[in-house]
Amino acid sequence: MRLAERAVWLSLVLVVAKDMDENDPCVYETLPKEDTGLCKDLQVFYPELGDVGCRYVPECNNYRQKITHWTEPLVTFPGAVDGATYILMMVDPDAPSRSQPRARFWRHWLVTDIKGIDMKKGKIQGQELTAYQPPSPPATTGFHRYQFLVYLQEEKAIYLLPKENKTRGSWKMDKFLKRFHLSEPETSTQFMTKSYQDSPTFQASEGGGRVSKIKPRHT
Repeated sequence: MRLAERAVWLSLVLVVAKDMDENDPCVYETLPKEDTGLCKDLQVFYPELGDVGCRYVPECNNYRQKITHWTEPLVTFPGAVDGATYILMMVDPDAPSRSQPRARFWRHWLVTDIKGIDMKKGKIQGQELTAYQPPSPPATTGFHRYQFLVYLQEEKAIYLLPKENKTRGSWKMDKFLKRFHLSEPETSTQFMTKSYQDSPTFQASEGGGRVSKIKPRHT
């Protein structure tokens, strides 16, 4: 998306977020206390939803289905330092499910070399090591956490090993962080959603209340 288009898009998102509580009948639930540890000074905006940080994606308005098709969100870090460089990653630690996370961490997005001045404005420009992949949790696997983490890059050249590029799932994120001496994130947040196929409305439309056999390509 070009910069001018992103600026217009951000303006529209902020207007929607401002009016959301007054005009939207949806209930926007915040995450339980045990899942708020990552909720810091990072904002993640999706169309219609506004900032999803520290929230559940609501079932109403087909939001849980829409988010599986939307392009990358607008991510802003107001506390970014203008002269600094940052790394942004988005991962799912609950693949294929939170109770049995055999494929954690599923790497949804990884961008390096983001200038601080751009990070403040939501211009995620840099080296995209892993292209954005929307959240699409498999049916009947419950809620998944989608975590956004921003690290200070300093002067390091960041890369993925050939074996890491072969798959998004079962990413050894701890080894990646250790390899580049990345400790605590500068900022972070997360949201939760689950498969739209688990919705009673969707199941009823499929007939007999059964969950569709369609399997998503990713989590």
